[in-house]
Amino acid sequence: MTVGLVHYLVLSGILFGVGLYGVLAKRNVIVILMCVEIMLNASNIALVAFSRYVVPALLTGQIFALFVIVVAAAEVAVGVAIVFTIYRKRHSVDINDFDLMKW
Repeated sequence: MTVGLVHYLVLSGILFGVGLYGVLAKRNVIVILMCVEIMLNASNIALVAFSRYVVPALLTGQIFALFVIVVAAAEVAVGVAIVFTIYRKRHSVDINDFDLMKW
């Protein structure tokens, strides 16, 4: 039995679902950031799988996945910096304590 496009898309869907559950259900900001990363990696799997099985001569999926990885790295850097700054003031990483940027 060979691994096909459907297998990769099912894996990508499961990972995206786990990440979405974590974003919607968890209250810890660090866990939410990790779940966003899981969702971005699920989209990378789908992009590379479509690129490999639909147009194998072109590397468009891999290039888009590389851009997603770069954006994810920037998102983590900014997100963790914000979390550290708020943690210094509130001594908590609960999402309900992050009201410093409200008007």
